[in-house]
Amino acid sequence: MTVSDRIRIEEVTTLSSDWYILKKTTFSFLRRDGTWQRQSRETYDRGNGATILLYDLERRRVLLTRQFRYPAYVNGHDDLLTEAPAGLLDNASPEQRIRAEVEEETGYRVSDVRQIFDAFMSPGSVTERLHFFIGAYSAADQVSNGGGNAGEGEDIERLEPTIDEAIEMIGDGRIRDGKTIMLLQHAALHVFK
Repeated sequence: MTVSDRIRIEEVTTLSSDWYILKKTTFSFLRRDGTWQRQSRETYDRGNGATILLYDLERRRVLLTRQFRYPAYVNGHDDLLTEAPAGLLDNASPEQRIRAEVEEETGYRVSDVRQIFDAFMSPGSVTERLHFFIGAYSAADQVSNGGGNAGEGEDIERLEPTIDEAIEMIGDGRIRDGKTIMLLQHAALHVFK
């Protein structure tokens, strides 16, 4: 039996479609004991995305970004958020999108990208599936200053800590972004061994 066999959608109401889509869904779910339980959940659909950690093995450095994130700010983070480059797919393949996003945000045009996994980052309320990539970069790959898309409100800085500094930044709270923490830990275990 699949989950599709255990769910009966009863009503879907769109609560907001301003920035992305917020829906309230009422459904019945078949529990393990054979009873149907009526439930209601809100889901926020912002589309799927991709993220990447660029690394320079020779210099033991990673390329990260810093930018303002309003949701983090209103939850008490009074600083720019340090992150791996990322973006929504917007009808592109994950690999196409991450190549374009990394160039827009960092100014680097990379040729070597490899998907390592995908994950649901907040499955209790957000539908997004995030595709995780790693890729090598060097100074020769820089084609612009990056900085993001000003028309979308982006004002992105670049950072190049060593992998050891980046791991230390997780421990002392300078890096608090989940996707970035996952990528850095992957790199520490599998890239910079």
